[in-house]
Amino acid sequence: MLSDIEIAKNCKMKDIGEIAAMLGLKEEDIERYGKYKAKICARPAGRRGKLILVTAINPTASGEGKTTVSIGLADGMRKLGKKVCLALREPSLGPVFGIKGGAAGGGYAQVVPMEDINLHFTGDLHAITAANNLLCAVVDNHIFRENELDIDPDKIYFRRCLDMNDRSLRNVIVGQKGEGKEREEHFEITAASEIMAILCLATSLDDLKRRLGDIIVGENRKGEYVFARDLKCDGAMCALLKDAVKPNLVQTLEGTPAIVHGGPFANIAHGCNSILATYAALSLADYTVTEAGFGADLGAEKFLDTKCRVAGIQPDCVVVVATVKALKLHGGADKSALSEEDLSALEKGLPNLYKHIENIQNIYHKPVVVAMNRFASDTPAEIALVMESVQKAGAQAVFTDVFLRGGEGGKELAAAVLEAAEKKSELAFSYDLNDPVRKKIEDIVVKVYGGAGVTYSETAAEKIAEAEARGYGKLPVIIAKTQYSLSDNARLLARPEGFTVHVRDIIVKGGAGFIVAVAGSIMLMPGLGKHPAAERIYVDEKGEIEGLS
Repeated sequence: MLSDIEIAKNCKMKDIGEIAAMLGLKEEDIERYGKYKAKICARPAGRRGKLILVTAINPTASGEGKTTVSIGLADGMRKLGKKVCLALREPSLGPVFGIKGGAAGGGYAQVVPMEDINLHFTGDLHAITAANNLLCAVVDNHIFRENELDIDPDKIYFRRCLDMNDRSLRNVIVGQKGEGKEREEHFEITAASEIMAILCLATSLDDLKRRLGDIIVGENRKGEYVFARDLKCDGAMCALLKDAVKPNLVQTLEGTPAIVHGGPFANIAHGCNSILATYAALSLADYTVTEAGFGADLGAEKFLDTKCRVAGIQPDCVVVVATVKALKLHGGADKSALSEEDLSALEKGLPNLYKHIENIQNIYHKPVVVAMNRFASDTPAEIALVMESVQKAGAQAVFTDVFLRGGEGGKELAAAVLEAAEKKSELAFSYDLNDPVRKKIEDIVVKVYGGAGVTYSETAAEKIAEAEARGYGKLPVIIAKTQYSLSDNARLLARPEGFTVHVRDIIVKGGAGFIVAVAGSIMLMPGLGKHPAAERIYVDEKGEIEGLS
């Protein structure tokens, strides 16, 4: 089979003006970035279509193909005659050159131009990086230049960022040799930046400005918060983001409109594309297909409990993506034998899927369809076991083959989703915003993860009390934990019971408007592996990029 990049290059893309016209957008409603990319500069309003959320079980290291399934689902819905638009996140250069590769789908279910989307695209992530680091530069310059705000150099919370995996920047010293106050600094990858979360949660340009000003930079020596607006930096940051805040319009291999915008992590942030992109898709199409990062306990929980609250939206159906391989891994199968038939391991791993189904149906009160991303190694017996077991769990499973067949392979899933989306449902939440911070954390752990309870470090307990005393107690909670388990221990697979989640730290994100409860060791600046994807990427003598996947 051809590689992803070869398939993408063989695709005959439509002019972006034609894609815009499919959504009812005129030439004056878009700003072109070449022939196949554009920014949507119009303010879509009015009608709201149906929203389909794609999530997954707790994944393997390489993921279960949420983006690929999302794209294939949208193409499949279009083949069934529906007016549909995708709303996806932008890839980060870190994973592109690291382990996972690009995030534009795979096989015959991709968004294009694939190379552009995976690399610099329209420059959004660079603008976010610049705005983030401008604020950091202003902070250090303010301390160097008399420090009128009396900022405590030992209590600066806002960090520099870079859109690249670079472990050497996790812990550095800045201000050496008299160039400012010498202090520790810690770089984050741009996807983990609060600016990224702000851009994706902003509901308008004015809301973006307000949120940028509300960023908590650190504390002064009296213990009071210092905000970005105190440094008069919010206006300049907004200027850097004035184009980045506009959603990006591209297309799938089959010409389905796709809005690709924003890319926050699903552990330290909320893991969804921008609200403005979702608004645009909902107002321009009858059906919007969007995804949330990592497993349903992370991305979908944050989408439903945080993004839906902020945006005033709710999905009409939730799709949970799984693979036979991942279920067998949850069932204790050896990684080297995942392609072999193993009904025992598969059966033992199914409870992980059951838990996610139960959460969507019983906690959030939404219809659910299971999308099994088919592999050639899936046997008839394994397929039958999954279909029967999911049906007993009160849902429908569809084995989909969008990687090899594109929209044609997604038609059966599309039909199931369209039927489920017609069921009337009203979104419920896993916690009450008005409850104390501890109660919100404990509700997520007990209800969504299936845990027994929560323990807190002394630091976390103090910070919770401080956050509530400062007026931040009513904010949504984002729990940062491993994506590989329902618990905070990556080794506890399938559906663990009786575990407790230990919250070791609390971070108040005043601009983004949420509180992060850190459980376990969360990496904000990934590193490269021994043989990163960057080793396989090159440009040939014709100037064509090769090796990108």
